[in-house]
Amino acid sequence: MLRIELLVDAKASLGEGPLWDVAEQRLYWIDSLGDKVHRCDAAGGERRSWDVPENIGSMALREKGGAICSLRDGFYTLDFETGKTEKIADPDPGKPRIRMNDGKVDRQGRFVAGYMDYEESDPLCKLFRLDPDLSTHELDRDIICSNGPCWSSDGKTFYFADSFRKTIYAYDYDIATGGVSNKRPFANFEELGLPGFPDGATVDEEDHVWSAEVFRGRLVRITPDGKLDRVVGLPVESTTSISFGGPDLDIAYVTSMARPIGGVMPGEREAGGVFAIHGLGVKGLPEPRFAG
Repeated sequence: MLRIELLVDAKASLGEGPLWDVAEQRLYWIDSLGDKVHRCDAAGGERRSWDVPENIGSMALREKGGAICSLRDGFYTLDFETGKTEKIADPDPGKPRIRMNDGKVDRQGRFVAGYMDYEESDPLCKLFRLDPDLSTHELDRDIICSNGPCWSSDGKTFYFADSFRKTIYAYDYDIATGGVSNKRPFANFEELGLPGFPDGATVDEEDHVWSAEVFRGRLVRITPDGKLDRVVGLPVESTTSISFGGPDLDIAYVTSMARPIGGVMPGEREAGGVFAIHGLGVKGLPEPRFAG
């Protein structure tokens, strides 16, 4: 039976990037505008938080410990023991109107993250890959708002949303090099009859894509051939991202935001919370760690 639980009443300004780590059996998430990384266990307990010096778009755990973060102006490391951050690279410097946003690790241990326009209106942004040797590589450009990077179970298809084009794209992904080719629309939300925008996303063990439909408070499940399969409503409209986790990878963890939308604060008391959705009947895939 479907059950939706408010796991953490976080009241995050812009909760994002839920990440379940199989090795630690812990859930991480971020507050992008609150400049924080958070962690808890599967039940929402044993909480810890770390401050970062700038707006944060995403984070991933490293095989050697600590995390890789996409902060406003580039890739950084985060040391959980000391709380210190260290800059790796700013792959697209000199553009104060943009910041790094959503990112995720591919099945070979490379971190892919893109930028977004703070004004959410113009295609000023690029998508980059950070390799384990800490070199950066441009994958795409002319993006308004980078969101929802994820991969098929075999790693050969890369999915990526430009939120304000209301479209999730699919690319052929070279698992040997991390290169992309053959970009094509995978799911256009307007064509699917969805009024919201695609935000954070993940792929389940049946190779269906789950996307958080931001500004509509729903999760949408899309078949591998781009058809709408399922819609799940949540208690808040400001849902932002999804990750499967828990001991059996069958709990969907969903973040949300409590910041003003169009100048109006969300009306729901739970806005900005982290939700756990039980009983969906599907499982996710383990998230890899960054290999560098």
